[in-house]
Amino acid sequence: MAERPIWNGYLKLSLVSCAVSLFPATTQAERTRFNIVNRKTGNKVRRVFVDSDTDKVVESEDQVKGFEVDKGEHLLIEDDEIDEIRIESTHTINIERFVPRDDVNSRFLDNPYYLAPDDKVAQEAFAVIRDAMEKENKVGIARVVMARRERMVLLEPLGKGILATTLRYPYEMRDEESLFDSIPAVKVDAEMRDLATHIIKKMSGPFKPAEFEDRYEEALVSLVQSKQKGKPPKTPASAPKPSNVVNLMDALRKSVRAEKSGDKVAAKDSGKTASRAKPKAAARAKSRPAQRKRASA
Repeated sequence: MAERPIWNGYLKLSLVSCAVSLFPATTQAERTRFNIVNRKTGNKVRRVFVDSDTDKVVESEDQVKGFEVDKGEHLLIEDDEIDEIRIESTHTINIERFVPRDDVNSRFLDNPYYLAPDDKVAQEAFAVIRDAMEKENKVGIARVVMARRERMVLLEPLGKGILATTLRYPYEMRDEESLFDSIPAVKVDAEMRDLATHIIKKMSGPFKPAEFEDRYEEALVSLVQSKQKGKPPKTPASAPKPSNVVNLMDALRKSVRAEKSGDKVAAKDSGKTASRAKPKAAARAKSRPAQRKRASA
């Protein structure tokens, strides 16, 4: 089944515009999910809204948004009144500025989406905007209304399409200075810094997200599978709780020695590890879909 867009509208650059669709770039479909059930009956439970004073259930047709103007006093706002708020970015992603990608602090990045042309007529204009940004090595800053909120959005070329990442507004960001001001200025010993630098260099490499498994998710899958088979759940070995290092120099030197001895062991066992890794990963991948279907049933 074709992916359904979450937003349809127009991408606009000055007088150039084209029809586009916005798709979510992330998914939680592979996460293990649990229903809340009644322990006594095994039936799923449902959440209901109750009146805070009368404790009576409030049916959906009687639920309405309210803005508290005084303690306990609310101004009622109807959904259709909110829907009447229409600004340009409701249906248009209007690029307002182009900036170097490095100018956008990573703290402001929120959720990623994929932007694609909506029809054949839009493809040429879409490609022109995408390729011009790539040629100039710039990203676009625009606005779009999503879920009844106007969001800033960063646009950058990604293959044949555009990656659109929503941005947080400055008022949504906490000031770091109030937290960091209490950190004292520490004069770092040159030898300790060099040892730490050596460890960082040895551990450096390209970012490969596929190498990082969700170990908590794997443990949840194992728990569900064990209970389905009527076996006691496997308890993973608990890692020792870290604490502040008393002798930092000694700890750094031990880390370097451990890294050197680890290189020798890794070189010796690399062939064995590689041969075992693929079958294990394949077996795990094969078992997950069936488990998820049963767990969500």
